[in-house]
Amino acid sequence: MLSLWLKGTHRLASHPVLAHSAAARNCASPWLRRGQSTLSRPLPRGTWDSHMHVVDPGCFPLAAHAQYQPHPHTLADARAFYSQFGIQNMVLVQPSIYGNDNSCLLEALEELTPKHGRAVVGLDPKTINYETMEKWHALGVRGARLNLVSVGREVHEDELRAELESYARVLKPFKWVLQLYVPLSLALPLVNIVPGLGVKVCVDHFGSPVLPQPSDSSGTIYPYDMQGFASLVSLLQTGNTWVKLSAPYRLSQDPEMRDLDSVGRELILKGGNRVVYATDWPHTRFDNIDSVPFIEKCFEWCGGDENSIDRLFRVNAEELWDVDVDT
Repeated sequence: MLSLWLKGTHRLASHPVLAHSAAARNCASPWLRRGQSTLSRPLPRGTWDSHMHVVDPGCFPLAAHAQYQPHPHTLADARAFYSQFGIQNMVLVQPSIYGNDNSCLLEALEELTPKHGRAVVGLDPKTINYETMEKWHALGVRGARLNLVSVGREVHEDELRAELESYARVLKPFKWVLQLYVPLSLALPLVNIVPGLGVKVCVDHFGSPVLPQPSDSSGTIYPYDMQGFASLVSLLQTGNTWVKLSAPYRLSQDPEMRDLDSVGRELILKGGNRVVYATDWPHTRFDNIDSVPFIEKCFEWCGGDENSIDRLFRVNAEELWDVDVDT
């Protein structure tokens, strides 16, 4: 049996106080905002942010196992953030700090309405019931998230297969997405597991790679040197797996993202119909992130091609999240 584990760089402190201290260290990074910047061109009309969070510990208590204590970031805060880009459509993703209590997320989703909102919940496939999922579906829920990275879980291949199959059984009747926050190394077994699930799969944050050191002074890397990258590309090309271009600051220490250039370009080139943009707002455990440079980088990775840009920011998300464009 193949044993698969999370890299040490993915692990979080298990104690909230330690996690908070780690957050402070992370915030002292070159990604800090240096002043308000603006986009060189507008985003496509109808752009979707495919990954963001709302958190409000004062109104919605965190799970007992929460590994960090965030500041409140409400839907009103999110709308204020998005107003600078003209984004109205967002996918609320359940953060690990709330476990399977989706109350905060569902309240925000109800206010957004299905016209502008989708959500990915946390759930236990062994205990969730059809009636609850039916109600959530009406609100705009279109997926469930399995998060191994944030909680530092280690899994064997057989365990991963069994867990994903358990999720797929309850998601399939609603045609929901199975969203995975797992290390890139797990893409190897996913190549054999995903085709048999019968549901759409979406992986977070470029597939969550551990970036190698650049091979030269240009800062670029060869993505196929990363364990699992070729498997991720293969999954994208089979047509039932998507990947989010999101949270570059969780992967790279270079504010110019040069070590992500070859990764982003290759994912768009080889999986262009299955790649979606996301902000990862409010950038938990990172403060004052300027989102403009990453959007500009996405434009660059698309080669300035209007069709590719429209797909990355709008069209692919509409397909992934079951958006009725006529409503």
